Amino acid sequence: MTLPRVPPRDQAARDAALTALLDGASWGGARRGMLAGDASFRRYDRLEKTDGSRAVLMDAPPPMEDTRPFLAIARHLAGLGFSVPMILAEDVEHGFLLLEDLGDDTYTRLLADGADEEALYALAVDALARLHALAREQVLSIDVPPYDDGRFRAEVTLLTRWYCPGVGLDLSDAVVEDYIRIWDDLYPVARTVPETLVLRDFHVDNLLLLPGREGVSACGLLDFQDALRGPVTYDLMSLLEDARRDIESDLIARMKARYLAHAPDLDRKAFAASWAVLAAQRHAKVLGVFARLDARDGKPHYLGHIPRLWRLMESALTHPVLGPLADWFDRHVPPTARVIPSSRSGAVHPAP
Repeated sequence: MTLPRVPPRDQAARDAALTALLDGASWGGARRGMLAGDASFRRYDRLEKTDGSRAVLMDAPPPMEDTRPFLAIARHLAGLGFSVPMILAEDVEHGFLLLEDLGDDTYTRLLADGADEEALYALAVDALARLHALAREQVLSIDVPPYDDGRFRAEVTLLTRWYCPGVGLDLSDAVVEDYIRIWDDLYPVARTVPETLVLRDFHVDNLLLLPGREGVSACGLLDFQDALRGPVTYDLMSLLEDARRDIESDLIARMKARYLAHAPDLDRKAFAASWAVLAAQRHAKVLGVFARLDARDGKPHYLGHIPRLWRLMESALTHPVLGPLADWFDRHVPPTARVIPSSRSGAVHPAP
């Protein structure tokens, strides 16, 4: 991805601001190396002092990024007893945060190394169940936007705007309008479950195991700055219908049952229907996002997940409430079109 060029004067101001931030927090002499980048303009560097202590620098350049939501939600979650990176220093104007380093034990890395899959997912499910069990007034006392119809609509149309052209589908305005109308009828179904704080990217890349911490605090949380107010089903579905990782159906069933055991009053039929709608919604969004990351941002490696996303989407579409949407896909994005878009970079992406 080619980042927008920062004018030299602005870059000089950012460099000076970063030096001041690190010096003021006693991290100015620390060794610095890139820890991670992501699908946004943010990047993360690890700082390490000679005594071995570590911190993480979030570099979120304005105006493309805004650190204020991260700060607000991190402090809110910490106040509720969840493990998020502590804020060590901040410069909101220039887009820098100095954060506690929660280590390298992400779920992604641990699972790749053969860790106990059941135990890790159970901990994550318990953390979500704990968040959802807290009094609504506590959890939603923070001012975050709602997951409203406009936001849902903007996300599902990423499929028609980016994925469909990427596989050679030229949809008419009338066909797209029909797609939007079907979704507009489905959003109320997604909201037939209680409302909570939806972290939105609750999956293995953004979860860590924190040894030495008790209960759900052993589950570290990352990348929650886009949190919204929405259905309790969303984050659990995001965890168990992961765009980047295959999960056995039996494990998914056990984790759903584990969550529901924490929520005896939750209507099971409403839960299943809300899950199906939100699963299809998220998969439509991510199909569009991954196509856009290649076509617009030069990040073709996400395209390798497209076959998995279609398997998940096709499973979601079997729920009766999604019958009209399933019919729309059969007519306008048939199985022969559910393929990996041709990468602008010419990269080859084997099916996962």
